[in-house]
Amino acid sequence: MDLPLSTNFQASQPTTFRKLEAFAIGNDFSKVTRMVSVEYESLLKNLRPHQVVVKNLYLGINASDINYTNGKYVANMKPPFDVGFEALGQIVAVGSNIPKEKIGTYLTYSQYGAFGEYVITPYKRAIPVKSPRPELLGLLTSGLTASIALTVNGQMTKGETVLVTAAAGGAGQIAVQLAKLAGNHVIGTCSSDDKVAMLKSMGCDRVINYKKEDFEAVLKKEYPKGLDIVFESVGGKFFDVSLKRQVTQHDRSMSSYATADGMKGDKIDTLQLLGKSRTVTGFFMPAYENLFAEHMAGLVQLLDAGKLTVQLDTAGLSGIDSVVEAVEYLHSGKNKGKVVLPLTAKPQSKL
Repeated sequence: MDLPLSTNFQASQPTTFRKLEAFAIGNDFSKVTRMVSVEYESLLKNLRPHQVVVKNLYLGINASDINYTNGKYVANMKPPFDVGFEALGQIVAVGSNIPKEKIGTYLTYSQYGAFGEYVITPYKRAIPVKSPRPELLGLLTSGLTASIALTVNGQMTKGETVLVTAAAGGAGQIAVQLAKLAGNHVIGTCSSDDKVAMLKSMGCDRVINYKKEDFEAVLKKEYPKGLDIVFESVGGKFFDVSLKRQVTQHDRSMSSYATADGMKGDKIDTLQLLGKSRTVTGFFMPAYENLFAEHMAGLVQLLDAGKLTVQLDTAGLSGIDSVVEAVEYLHSGKNKGKVVLPLTAKPQSKL
């Protein structure tokens, strides 16, 4: 049972807290990051009227965490800087412009520097949620990427053939389900039999385990008419083959990916696009901030209605000290679903 809200968190305030920061630019997340201890009082001193202090309960792990440490997202980034993109937590202090009744409520947010036990974030940029359900965090970066990329960049309609690479990942699993809900035939790629089973349970029409089947041969044999939409999250051969198999008029491909070696691009011969009026578009989530609220509301509605499943993978890890291990686990390719790191054994009730 929830306890009454209280605006007095003084008794539960820590003297210090920990956060992860990058002290150098590089692709090896474990070698360029370190844990630091910070005075909690410094957060309160730096709290601006429109901001809140959040006690993080869950951290979202993304392939793009490495893109940030290797300097791909912010030009001329100079260390040290805080790392991480997303979290779900509880408000423990508010700026002067925020009603005190917000203390004790929950929110999800996406911003640079989320990997800390406590974080300051602008309240208007966060997404209030009713409870600390970690599935909601799976809808943030991963869910919004899939929803916006498919509908805005991909202009997805009904009756199309949609390919999703890395389909068992955080964004891939959402893309598969949204494409199915829209009435499309969905092909998903993955790397193990248990991921095949997961994707089939989510309605994926054809799952290609590329460790056992030839990805290109399957597409050539089973889909001679080509693909309409490709949600591409791997790059390299997967991108090249996907583009080659797009043989329908006005087909679309969306690319957003990172590797353990850092974000890499793929070269495109524009003559490949000309003949069939193909479209290839990159997707960088921060550029679509004006659409976050609309798409998040739609995703939450689908989740609450039981039409959307968010599979989470903690890898058995917990606590701020496990961030590096969680990032490495994601890049190992072993995860099924969204990698989420719990910071507490059990989220506290409203205070």
